[in-house]
Amino acid sequence: MTKLFSSIELEGVTLKNRIAMSSMCMYSCFNQDGKVTPFHQTHYISRAVGQVGLVMTEATAVQPEGRISHEDLGIWNDEHIEGLKQLTEGIHQYGAAAGIQLAHAGRKAKLNSSIFAPSPLPFNDTSKTPVEMDKKDIEKTVDAFKSAAERANSASFDIIEIHAAHGYLINQFLSPLTNHRSDEYGGTSENRYRLLSEIITAIKSVWNGSLTVRISADEYDEQGNSQEEILYFAERMKRDGVALIDCSSGGVVPVSIKPFPGYQVKRCETIKKIADINTGAVGLITSGLQAEEIIQNDRADLVFIGRALLRNPYWAKQAADELDYKLSAPQQYERGWK
Repeated sequence: MTKLFSSIELEGVTLKNRIAMSSMCMYSCFNQDGKVTPFHQTHYISRAVGQVGLVMTEATAVQPEGRISHEDLGIWNDEHIEGLKQLTEGIHQYGAAAGIQLAHAGRKAKLNSSIFAPSPLPFNDTSKTPVEMDKKDIEKTVDAFKSAAERANSASFDIIEIHAAHGYLINQFLSPLTNHRSDEYGGTSENRYRLLSEIITAIKSVWNGSLTVRISADEYDEQGNSQEEILYFAERMKRDGVALIDCSSGGVVPVSIKPFPGYQVKRCETIKKIADINTGAVGLITSGLQAEEIIQNDRADLVFIGRALLRNPYWAKQAADELDYKLSAPQQYERGWK
């Protein structure tokens, strides 16, 4: 029997299968207000119709200055709740769980206003130099993640994912490449983990759903976090009550990566086995057979599908056909799926 289409429980949230829609930025809030648009409704709900187990939103900014672009989704004030709630209602209608990725871009924000980071180091030669965050800035950001979690609860999300990958703010604090601080938020692995720990604690104080974290498990730089440091962070996350680590890579500093099918799975498998925590694999997973191998061999607990789902909202059906699994269709599509 295929394991890809078996259910899994994450901290009280049951997913009907192991297929998750990976968080992918859409930059489609053209009014620059961070509100859900008709595009977002079509984009996300169609993947729920396609029978993925979990639909994860794009990076959703907890502060206006934390957007990657002016067109990002937002959850920094109560005006965002109504559109997000309509979105989750549509996702739930087709049996998928709804996840929201809470994010802050830090020094990678491309905004007209000031941008912020743990240290005043620009991402590249064409990027702004960020303002080094002081203690009040850090406290304000932790509070913003907490308030965002409360709004996510009001909008009926099932899962929150903290974006601590791809060189955005939390990843900037985690990495020695971007964190040159000499206070309690810099230096040692423990200190660099402090911001993420505070955010996890703040969110869990108001959130009863499942909490996951996306990390960059490989920074592709010898001066970046080692595998031992990544495993230290993973073990800390488990102790802090994180249900699953979504294992991506890169984005911390400009580097050239040569991806290949499943190129991030090995690190994901290592974290799962050594830290003894649920993991999600992502990165050039394109076929049902490939996804089944990952889940069946206990290399990860979920597969996060990105670009393959952009090409085909019904990727889960395609995977089921490859595996000779009879996937139940939405009532409206039964004639076509028989």
